[in-house]
Amino acid sequence: MAGISRNSFTVADWVVFAGLLLISACIGIYYAVAGGKQKTTKEFLMGNRDLKIVPVAVSILVSFLSAILILGAPAEMYTKGTQYYLYVFGQMSAVVLATVLFVPLFYPLKLTSMYEYIEMRFKSRAARLTATVINILSSLIYTGVASFAPATALQAVSGFPEWGSFLIIGSVCTFYTFMGGIKAVVWVDAFQAIIMFGSLLTIVIKATMDVGGFSRVWELNEEWGRINFWNFDFDPTVRHTFWALTFGGMINWVGTFGASQQSIQRFSALPSLREAKIAVMLNCLGLFLMVTTACLAGVSVFAYYASKGCDPYTSKEIKNTNQIIPLFVIEMLHYPGVPGLFIAGLFSGALSSVSSNLSSQVATSWEDIIKPHMKGKSESTKAWITRMLVIVFGILGVGVSFAVRKLGGTVLQISLSFMGAASGALNGFVVLGAFFPCCNWIGAMVGPLVSYAVMMWIGISKYSVLGVKDTLDFPTHSCPSNLNLTTFVTSGVHNYSVPHGNQSLMVTGLSVAMTTAIPQVTQDRSALHELYSLSYLWYSTLGLIIAVGVGLLVTAVTGPMKAEEVDPRLLIPVCDRLCCYLPWSVRRHFYCGAEYQTEESRESSPEDINELNSETKLVRGEGGDIGAGDQTSDIQLKSIKSLHDS
Repeated sequence: MAGISRNSFTVADWVVFAGLLLISACIGIYYAVAGGKQKTTKEFLMGNRDLKIVPVAVSILVSFLSAILILGAPAEMYTKGTQYYLYVFGQMSAVVLATVLFVPLFYPLKLTSMYEYIEMRFKSRAARLTATVINILSSLIYTGVASFAPATALQAVSGFPEWGSFLIIGSVCTFYTFMGGIKAVVWVDAFQAIIMFGSLLTIVIKATMDVGGFSRVWELNEEWGRINFWNFDFDPTVRHTFWALTFGGMINWVGTFGASQQSIQRFSALPSLREAKIAVMLNCLGLFLMVTTACLAGVSVFAYYASKGCDPYTSKEIKNTNQIIPLFVIEMLHYPGVPGLFIAGLFSGALSSVSSNLSSQVATSWEDIIKPHMKGKSESTKAWITRMLVIVFGILGVGVSFAVRKLGGTVLQISLSFMGAASGALNGFVVLGAFFPCCNWIGAMVGPLVSYAVMMWIGISKYSVLGVKDTLDFPTHSCPSNLNLTTFVTSGVHNYSVPHGNQSLMVTGLSVAMTTAIPQVTQDRSALHELYSLSYLWYSTLGLIIAVGVGLLVTAVTGPMKAEEVDPRLLIPVCDRLCCYLPWSVRRHFYCGAEYQTEESRESSPEDINELNSETKLVRGEGGDIGAGDQTSDIQLKSIKSLHDS
């Protein structure tokens, strides 16, 4: 960090930084006092279901990318090469699948918490609570990563301590969450997306111009082995392959865009199903623009430092690769206020993601866990409890941020690793419920639980046992030390690499004979080592396979549900959506005895959906077993209206 001046962040930068954060807060305050003043739950949570398509589309996008994209994607391209760019095509495929499969399922149900679907489908409160707890845990981890990203950037350019940034983000989000409801969140997200995209585009243009044009950028990256798109290796332990980035990425993100609390809450706030599908589909364009620009920033900045002949990471000018982009902003965009604008974009993105997670955690924990035990309590008491939940989750999020900064690798890999571990389990709930009419509540609960436990074990072991290794060489020949052989240590492992060469050796000893021709060393690896080496891009896929496989196995042992016991409006006719060209006589064999509704019939009979919500709302009966979903004596069917009135 010695190479970064602590005076790099000027007064003008602090003013711009504070000003843009203030604008975001003012948008929240505006919607807190304008219109209906967020006096009803419908307005606060769903915006009276009258939001606009483009802001909702942008809000969905930045809720999942934000500051992690701005720092993580360029750092990935800088340190590992261009192959990561293929990931955007997996993400775009996920958006298409989410639009075709999940939006038509969830939009007509008019849900507040998506986990209501779990209870409606499996007739079990235990399954709903299991999904809620997994969601809360995964959201806390994501909150920590999203807070860490801007904190490390601000420290790089100003020396402001990371713990201070954690506290600022936690405090601001705790305040901001209750300001303007979903309307404020959506419009603040739209404002922040402009700032984030503008910041990345400015970096690309400046770095490309200084290097001498994009052809020179490409030439330098190719010279240093960064241009590497087409790795068709089928080995799942290879970190990045074509298959992991496209198919693994698609499975990782399809549930995020179509079956997550954040996404469902937003597209359900639109007036019609058609508009909801358009809003989600627009994320294809948004992903292409944002991810492409972020990746171009990475290769452009690498070309800039390669042309200088000194990589700031291996020369210890910065302490981790997530600070590459902030360092470049300080060095080359040192105009008054510009670094402040960049850091404000990072913090705005983090605030958007963290506040979205915080709101989701409070809503699901209150609606799914606490509310059933608060009968007879006054509204003021309930409001006080929900506000205390905001404080509790805010404190927990800050605590997770301190833990995240101890992990190696880019914020992008950390985020995708632990979110992938959770998404496999959460997607398992939806896939078991929507695709398999036979699945019962026991299978739906046990399968995702086993999946989450196994994938978190693999994810934690990957960082604690294996660490994160750098595999490509960095330019150091013009660094002040003027060493031809650079030695650096990562996670207790010494990596000796010859600059601008292809030879490298990983050793654990304290000394090694250093020559320009270093032979490769192969080591016998145990089965556990191979498991821990699984690419993080396959976490969601493996988690989904485990959840569905275990869930169906447990269902077969405990007794499957009958097709007539499941409301067809809670199922997805996969063949009808993905293989509609096949004749009905062929497709009906895949229905498993269920009578599916067409999308047209869903749209034409909204009163049936209201009836489903109001008359089949499942609650635990007096003295009933919390998980006895198939025992009607323990389940009472009550109207949602009567529940709310009570």
